[in-house]
Amino acid sequence: MTITGLVHVNVNCSNFERSKTFYELLGFEHMLDVPPTNTPEVAAAVGMPPYRVNGELLILRGRGAPFVLDLLEWQEPTDPAPPYPHLYHLGIARIALSTDDLEGDMARLQAAGVEFLSEPVSLTLGDQKETTFVCFRDPDGTILELVQSVPPESS
Repeated sequence: MTITGLVHVNVNCSNFERSKTFYELLGFEHMLDVPPTNTPEVAAAVGMPPYRVNGELLILRGRGAPFVLDLLEWQEPTDPAPPYPHLYHLGIARIALSTDDLEGDMARLQAAGVEFLSEPVSLTLGDQKETTFVCFRDPDGTILELVQSVPPESS
């Protein structure tokens, strides 16, 4: 294999503008508009019939490689079923985002009405960094996670 990195993650939503506002709150910015329709070849390549969609590629710039989110509201065809009800369902379960200010980010999200699944939890795996994380849902119920790692203290 010659995989060199992650290109993007696709999140489907029921209301594009509402979800875009939510992901902008997390720091994502507009990168590229997604065409509302595409060629039959592109539709077939993603396993879809000809479709109509409202979406954008959003980018999160940080200290590492940028993270690209493909945010789509499928208009035709559409499926209003909610995302996975729990994390032990098969398939991609959640998106974890790194932060260096977990408390500040949580306060901003709480002020915007976001509810967390629990209080933050800390753990250390072996002699690795202490990691604190908390999970929450986007407007359609997709589970996201904020993760803050603290380097081990020097001896």
